[in-house]
Amino acid sequence: MDGAPTDTTHLDWGNVGLGFSFILFNGLISTSLQLGVGSSLLSAAIRCVVQLGLVALVLQKVFETNNPWAVGSIACLLNLLGTIEAVVNKSKKRYNHMFSSVLFGMLCSTIPVSIIGIRFAMAVDPFWKPEQYIPIVGMLCGGTISGIVVSVSYVLREIYDNRDKVEMYLAFGASRFEACRPVAREALRLALTPTINQMRFVPSKIQAISNSVFTLDNSVIGIIAIPGMMTGAILGGSSVQQAARLQMVIMFMISASTALASIITTITTLAVVVDSEDRLRPDRVDVREHPVWRARNWLFSRAVDGVKRTVQSCRGLRREDRQNGAADTERLLG
Repeated sequence: MDGAPTDTTHLDWGNVGLGFSFILFNGLISTSLQLGVGSSLLSAAIRCVVQLGLVALVLQKVFETNNPWAVGSIACLLNLLGTIEAVVNKSKKRYNHMFSSVLFGMLCSTIPVSIIGIRFAMAVDPFWKPEQYIPIVGMLCGGTISGIVVSVSYVLREIYDNRDKVEMYLAFGASRFEACRPVAREALRLALTPTINQMRFVPSKIQAISNSVFTLDNSVIGIIAIPGMMTGAILGGSSVQQAARLQMVIMFMISASTALASIITTITTLAVVVDSEDRLRPDRVDVREHPVWRARNWLFSRAVDGVKRTVQSCRGLRREDRQNGAADTERLLG
């Protein structure tokens, strides 16, 4: 790389407001055509503004301090948030100690790959430069989450819902490694497929359509769909050649990080759901909602019940007041 790119953009909140007008236009179309996505689109745009604004505020402080400990803290925080996203929001089935194993898999993949890739492949010295290291770790975490969720979800589905084949292998004397090897192989294949499609720059839905209906050239799609990191580098002032090479390195790092994290979490998952005595343990799989959402639903139901009781008590007091008033009126008239 030729050094940090110069800032060639000067945008204020007025520019953001003009960009937000495109969301309003989409919302108007949704309302006129009764698509039912206008409110979701508006709320997602507002969340985007708030989240990116907070991220920019925090990262600006970290960039100004230029402290390796602050950079390391942000990297660990990104991995922690990625683990929460994978375990709490995206996983329908979970197993015992899933949070710690997923966090371990993410840390063992994103941190080494980012350090080696930035220091040697990107030739950045020191490797922990905030403007280089933090965005790279963020992209690695984003790709790693998808691989982990796909691999773990497949393993838990096969063990909990379709466990006949694994049980048959175990019944015929196979070790848990031999019985689980087909499941692990397919889980890793599915986890790495999105990364392979990303390196082709073919959107998954377009690729699915092209496989079934049309015949589209992947290279043409790759030319049209310029990847985000390359676009950002070009907008930031880098040459097109440097931006293309940067995108290549980033994609290879994401692929390596996703593969490593998927392997670690897949092996950990199989070690939990198939114990050391070669027994299948579906009892260790939790198919309920995550405790966070169960607690949220419980608090919401309690709040609703409290409001209902309050309304009912107010109605009862009003009814009692009316009855007392009627009784007083009868006594006065009598």
